Amino acid sequence: MKVNLAGVELNNPVMTASGTFGSGMEFAELLDLNRLGAVVTKGVASVPWPGNPTPRIAETAGGMLNAIGLQNPGIETFVERDLRFLEAYPETRVIVNVCGKTTEEYLDVVERLADEKRVDLLEINISCPNVKEGGIAFGQDPRAVEAITRAVKERARQPVIMKLSPNVTDITVMARAAEAGGADAISLINTLTGMKFDINRRTFALANRTGGLSGPAIHPIAVRMVYQAAHAVSIPVIGMGGIASAEDAIEFLMAGATAVSVGTANFHNPAVTLEIIEGIRDYMERFGFDEVAQIRLEE
Repeated sequence: MKVNLAGVELNNPVMTASGTFGSGMEFAELLDLNRLGAVVTKGVASVPWPGNPTPRIAETAGGMLNAIGLQNPGIETFVERDLRFLEAYPETRVIVNVCGKTTEEYLDVVERLADEKRVDLLEINISCPNVKEGGIAFGQDPRAVEAITRAVKERARQPVIMKLSPNVTDITVMARAAEAGGADAISLINTLTGMKFDINRRTFALANRTGGLSGPAIHPIAVRMVYQAAHAVSIPVIGMGGIASAEDAIEFLMAGATAVSVGTANFHNPAVTLEIIEGIRDYMERFGFDEVAQIRLEE
């Protein structure tokens, strides 16, 4: 079940998706974090972010919309509280999700984490608005993707995963741009932009009007994008988007992902990650596979 992700060995290919698991504190009461391949933390910025006004979550058919706005306590509180907590779980790898509004804000966090031994990899969320570029998200411009990837790689001491936005015309262009910038791996997909109305209150369901759609509804789209990205680059791909079962996760592995991240399903089934790990193990035994990479569908 072990997999190698950008030079870091994970005990299995199943990790949590950023923003759905905190840093594992609440879930540690319900499952053994050491059994996970990795814990991917909620996004952390150089300074505290208050997030968006409420309401910021709305249920949809087959999923949910969220407009949390990357609320977080800032890097100093994160290091002293979250990373210290995770020291009690040495068997799982720790991937810190980094967010920012400018390149400089990303780099501040990357440099602060450089000497933190509990941080195994960095996941750079480039779906944040780029304030200096007139609100265009980093992840929607291949030149911006390559530029910020290169800047992060110059400062980072841990391997760098670039988290890609699906709100683009061609995901392979963004994947190749991240690879050209020196990314050690990519992860996808982040949420799809959506909207919902409350027809009885005659208003928007979210105060932010738009939000990120996640859950089973986006799974087929995510599988397609992961397949395209995995066949466009030579670096590892982490697949995510609507995983609620081992079968869902195995689809991503067949599509070419090295590992998978489980997100929205954690909210209604806190043990889903462990169930997926066991399901993948059973699948490998059934087909006689000796390693996870053999699940990939060879063409």
